[in-house]
Amino acid sequence: MLDEVLRREREFHDAWAKAIDAEGIHVPDYFEACTAPENRFIIKHLGDMRGKYILDLGCGAGENSVYFAMRGAECVAGDYSPEMVQLAQELATKYGMQITGKVINAMAIDFPDHTFDIVYAANLLHHIPDPLVALREMQRVVKPGGQVCFWDPLIHNPVINIYRRMATQVRTTDETPLNIQIIRQIRPLFTEIQWDTFWLASLWIFLQFYLIEKVHPNQERYWKKIIIEHQRLRPMYLFLERFDRLLKHLPGMKRLAWNLAVVARK
Repeated sequence: MLDEVLRREREFHDAWAKAIDAEGIHVPDYFEACTAPENRFIIKHLGDMRGKYILDLGCGAGENSVYFAMRGAECVAGDYSPEMVQLAQELATKYGMQITGKVINAMAIDFPDHTFDIVYAANLLHHIPDPLVALREMQRVVKPGGQVCFWDPLIHNPVINIYRRMATQVRTTDETPLNIQIIRQIRPLFTEIQWDTFWLASLWIFLQFYLIEKVHPNQERYWKKIIIEHQRLRPMYLFLERFDRLLKHLPGMKRLAWNLAVVARK
C-alpha cells in the first residue's frame, strides 16, 4: 500500500515537473510577495541563513533551495521526484547558484543524525501517509539547537474543502491536509515551537478567481496563481489580511485557516 502511494506521488510530480518552465519562475516572490505569508513568517524566525547547511525536503521546482542559496546558505534540494530534483538544479543554474540535488524519501532521510542546521519543508507533509514519521526524520537529521520548519494546508476549512473536491486534476489522490492537532503531537520532539496560520478572510481571493474571473481550479493552480499575480492582488490581499489578524484572536478561528506554518527548535 505504501509503495503504491509513493509510486503515484512520484509519477504525478515527475509529470508536473516536465510541464514547468524554469525560465518563468521568479524565486524571490515565493518568500517576499505579500501573498506568501507562510514563508515570510518562517524567514522572520530563521534569521540570518549565511553559512547554514539546509535541507529543502520536498523541494519541488527548487524555488526554496535557490532562495536559500541566494541568502548565503549551502542547500540540498531533496525530493522523491527525480524530475523535480533536476528542475531545481536547472533553476539554480538560471540564477547562478550552486545547490546539491538528491532524490530523498522524507520518511527515511538518507543522511546521518545531526547533519543540518535547518530542515525546511513546504507543502510536503500532506503528501505523506504519516506526517509524524517524516517530522521525526526531520528532527533526527537536524543538529541540536537547529531548526525544523514547514508549512502545509489544514483540513478544517469548509471553503477550501470544496475547492479540493473541485481541483481533482492538480492534486494527487492521496493528499491528506494536516489536522491542527499536529502542533500538540510534535511538541515532545522540540524545545521550542513558533507557529501561526494564514488565509481566513483572505480566502475571498480564491472565490474571486472562481466566481468573478471564471478560472476553474483545474485550469490553474490557485496556490501558484496567488504568487505569480501578487502585484495585482496586493491591495486586496493586504486589506483582507487585516481582517485575518483580527479573526485569529477569536477562539477556534486559527484552525479554520488554509495554511499552517511552524518553526521548531531542536
